[in-house]
Amino acid sequence: MKRTMMSLIGATVALAAVTGVAAVAAPDGEGQAAPGSGSRKPVQRSALLCPAPTSSEVGETTYTAFAPTGAAAGADAKKGTAQLLPAGTVEESGDTGGSEPGKDGKDDKDGKDGKDGKKEAGKGGDSAGEAAAARLRIVPPRDKKPVVPLKEAGKPVTTKTESADAPALVGAADGTLAPGWTVQQTTSVAAGSGRGLLGLTCAAPDTTFWFPGVSTARERQDYVHLTNPDSTQAVVDLELAGKDGPLETPGGEDITVPPHTTVPVLLSTLTGSPTTNAALHVVAREGRVGASVQAGDAKLGSDWLPAAADPAPEAVLPGIPADATSVRLIAVSPGEADADLKVQLDTPTGPIVPAGLETLHVKAGMTTAVDLKDLTKGEAGSLVLTPADGASRAPIAVAVRVTRGKGAKQEMAFISSTRPVDKRATAADNRAKGSTLSLVAPDKGKDAKVKVTASAGSGGGTSVSKTYTVKGGTTLAVEPPRPRGLKGSYALTVEPQPGSGPVHAARTLAQPQGGIPAFTVQPMPDDRGSVVVPTAGQDLSLLTD
Repeated sequence: MKRTMMSLIGATVALAAVTGVAAVAAPDGEGQAAPGSGSRKPVQRSALLCPAPTSSEVGETTYTAFAPTGAAAGADAKKGTAQLLPAGTVEESGDTGGSEPGKDGKDDKDGKDGKDGKKEAGKGGDSAGEAAAARLRIVPPRDKKPVVPLKEAGKPVTTKTESADAPALVGAADGTLAPGWTVQQTTSVAAGSGRGLLGLTCAAPDTTFWFPGVSTARERQDYVHLTNPDSTQAVVDLELAGKDGPLETPGGEDITVPPHTTVPVLLSTLTGSPTTNAALHVVAREGRVGASVQAGDAKLGSDWLPAAADPAPEAVLPGIPADATSVRLIAVSPGEADADLKVQLDTPTGPIVPAGLETLHVKAGMTTAVDLKDLTKGEAGSLVLTPADGASRAPIAVAVRVTRGKGAKQEMAFISSTRPVDKRATAADNRAKGSTLSLVAPDKGKDAKVKVTASAGSGGGTSVSKTYTVKGGTTLAVEPPRPRGLKGSYALTVEPQPGSGPVHAARTLAQPQGGIPAFTVQPMPDDRGSVVVPTAGQDLSLLTD
């Protein structure tokens, strides 16, 4: 976007005049900004969005909210609030059905009802969605009661719902509860096409998301949920890429998401080219949204596909379970240059090269998929992709689909490339049994040392901590510490210690369902709970010619 010089000067003056305004910057090794540039402070406000969980009549969803202690300590830290509120839905103004469009479970496969109808309701057509917005009718939530409101840091709050029409949630935290505030949405569906354990860390709003690993093939039902947290409408474009390049997606242009509402879109309705290994790019041209993809497979169950880290020349995917029976890697190169990558699996004893995959070539604007079969061979591992020797540093986004079990008793989950843990990362909703914490130190020359804290339980218990050392080039998968006297669920917080090498983290939650090894994996990127506040001072030279 073009800006005039006067706009830049005005912005500089405003920033200098207002204390407490935060500027996002990459964390440094000492927790402080460069001398004279400012100081690192906890964020004062954060936002999260949770998509509608499921429409199954046999599903149960647990929401768990948590904020770590000590994140905003200090005499000037004000008491905080944190809560989620139900979002509205949209439908065509002429629709008198009264039901929330876009719900799953009872929809036909031909895309003429249910969720597909909601996709049509959100689609714009004239002048960046203005005509579409005029046709939309916002259906407010039936219940406006806050969900999992937090009153204190260090102790999770949980609630459950079995409602088949549970809404999407829009939330914000401020004060002492804003830094590191996280909400986990965990859904267990016992039967039907959406059966399985679906886990999702509710996402912060943004203007762009990458989801490698989506599918528009017949055996898959993948939906992207778009939720607008703001008081102005958002206009979104959905772009799909496959092995031969961009797919024609006329139905993905100018999708209007009204204020404080959610719009699910069935990806197979966007294109006439069924594609198994595709990548979805969500771009908000107006406003911002939260985006989450729910993937359902006729044989492998369902789970949420987390957004990948911003495209970069290197990618780390932590937490592939030891008993994975199948691993499929999907990579996309969104830039203008091809990517040639070295692929290695960091095991508990060191890095290895998967058989037959010394390098991976990803063409610009296209996806590449590789079936790695039972890659881990009984040992937990993490995939690390780096530019091949002499190759360009083309950016990539990567995800893997992981399958456990065999035959009719299989279950799938997804792991996407994730940011390293610079200061702190948290995973909520850990149970007394079934949680595994995976830590990987991708730099072979640098060990990672991390402190892992198990919070108090939602129903009682005392917090405990333990320190782990992860050798460079290895993955450490452990049963995490549990609170003493645990009642309910608890949160895990990972904090690299001084002198630690780079570390990435993921949490696996396994909850078997009648012989099916149901599980879900949540990457644990840095929570970005602190930012650099620039030093403010008067500069009268700005007022001179």
